[in-house]
Order: sequence, then C-alpha cells, then structure tokens
Amino acid sequence: MIRIGILGAAKIAPKAILEPARKRTDCRVVAVAARAVDRATAFAAEHGIQHVADSYDALIARDDIDLIYNALPPHRHADLSIAALKTGKAVLCEKPFAMNADEAGKMAEAARQADRPLIEAFHYRFHPAFERVLNIVRSGHIGDIVSMESDFSVSIPYRPGELRHTLETGGGALMDLGCYSIHMLRTVAGTEPSVASAQCHCDRPGVDISTHARLNFGGDVSGAVMTSMSETVTRRILLHVEGSHGSVTFTNPVHPHRGHEIIVQRYGQTTTETVPGEVTYDHQLAHVIDVLAGRAKPLTGGADAVANMQVIDAIYRAAGLSPRPSMAAS
Repeated sequence: MIRIGILGAAKIAPKAILEPARKRTDCRVVAVAARAVDRATAFAAEHGIQHVADSYDALIARDDIDLIYNALPPHRHADLSIAALKTGKAVLCEKPFAMNADEAGKMAEAARQADRPLIEAFHYRFHPAFERVLNIVRSGHIGDIVSMESDFSVSIPYRPGELRHTLETGGGALMDLGCYSIHMLRTVAGTEPSVASAQCHCDRPGVDISTHARLNFGGDVSGAVMTSMSETVTRRILLHVEGSHGSVTFTNPVHPHRGHEIIVQRYGQTTTETVPGEVTYDHQLAHVIDVLAGRAKPLTGGADAVANMQVIDAIYRAAGLSPRPSMAAS
C-alpha cells in the first residue's frame, strides 16, 4: 500500500491525485498540509482525508507517508521536494518542475543521492494516445521529421492573487502552459533544441501573457512553441508533426480523455483515429505506482525535467526576459 501525502490544498489535487487514488486498491491519500492549517482542515473534511499536518515540514516528516504529491506553485517545488527526498520519500511534483534550470538540477541531484523517484506531473505523457503518436512518428510512417509545432493557449484572466500572473510564484504563460508544448516537442524529437528566436508579450513586468518561440532541433528540423493565457485568446491545444512523407496532427493532446483526434496524412491519404484510455491522471498515478514497484522507469523527471527548464530559461532570455528567480522559502 502506497501512502500519499499532499503538499497544498490546491485546485489541481482532487483530479490529479485524490480521484485517481480512490479508483485503486494499492494506494491511498492519508494526509494533507497547506499554508494555513484551517485551509488544510477544510480541504481534508471536504475530501475525506484522515490527517492534517500543521505545516509542510510536518507533513514531510510523517513516517506514514511513502509518496509526496507536491501540488504547490513552482516557487515551492525545489525546497520542499528536496526536503521530502531527504526523508526517503518519493515525490510526484507538479509542472513546471522548478523556477529555473538551476533549481531543477538541484532537485534531480537530490533524487539521485536519495535513490528515490522524483517524477514531473506531465500527465498527458502517460496516456495511450500520446504513445500512439510517438509510435507513428518513430516508426517512420510519416518519414523523417521536418518541422513540429505545439500550441497550448487557454484564457486565464488576471485577478489579484492569481499565481499564474505572479512573477514571484513562477507565473507566466510559458511556465504554466508552454512547458507542455516544449515537453511534447522535445519528447517527439528525442533530441534537445536550441532557441532560434522568441517573443514574449507581458501585461505586467516579467510575466508573459503570451509567448512564441522558434526552436532548432538540429539539421533542418524546426519547432514552434506557441502559448497564451490572454483573456481574449481562443482555446487551442494542438501538436503537429510534419514529416518528409506526411504528417500527424494530435488535437487536445493535454486532455485526450475529454476528446481528441489523431489525424495522419500520408501520400495524399488521410486517416483519423482516437485511442481508448482513462483520464490522464489515472495513467499518471498508475505509472508512479509502477515506478515505485520497480516495474517501470520514470518517463519524466531527472535529466528530462532539467532539460525542459533549460529550454524555458533560454526562451525567456531570447525574448529579453530573465528566467524565473529562485525565491527564498516563505
């Protein structure tokens, strides 16, 4: 039985860990901690969690927890994930992995030293539909990769206290949404890119409301990353890979369980398919459990997570912004 503790009474936690855990018999959520105890208490009562820890550190120190789910904003990913690893706990950390690549490297090294899994919660990566797209590309069915593009744009209106619009907590469209687009292109290409160009539009100092970047994956393979959280943006979640013999377009790759299509064009012929699967978060937790049981190697985290943050940092620099700063724990 894998016993799970949650850092943060976050909106993502119910669908990302509580609901998937309730469907399984080999794990359960046993405790939660939040910045304020009364918030954690209310969250625990609402979701049937037995224990409430007085603080994040108190939750990490509990001896009845095997896996920490770090649902906090990026500015608390490094310090608390590292602290959890040092107590011998595995960690499932929300995306983006850290505030910057330097923090990500320290997290990966802590996981290596502790010999415990530290997995980044790119839930889309574990769904069979994404595996199908990978198989189509890697099989050579559409030939050699020529170009790729990935767009994750969805309206996230500004309001006071909105973390995704706050520099100090790791906000920005590229951090919150575009990190998926970068990860998809890197995973499909199987190589690391350089940044050819980037533009960021900021409504507030340092916080991008939209970002567009051109990547170079070596040779003549190009990639385009597009992301926006503008309140006027039209929702668009798409992965497209152009090959020398055809193309594959994956609609809604982040949430395929809500409806998706995989459209393959090859030599003038078009086929469209969908891939059966559960909710992406169900597949994610299944993967984490398999990793803990020694049945699988982590698909995210480690060097992959560090590389993703390196690209994010490089895009910000190319656009004339600074990478997100490491913040003192608060």
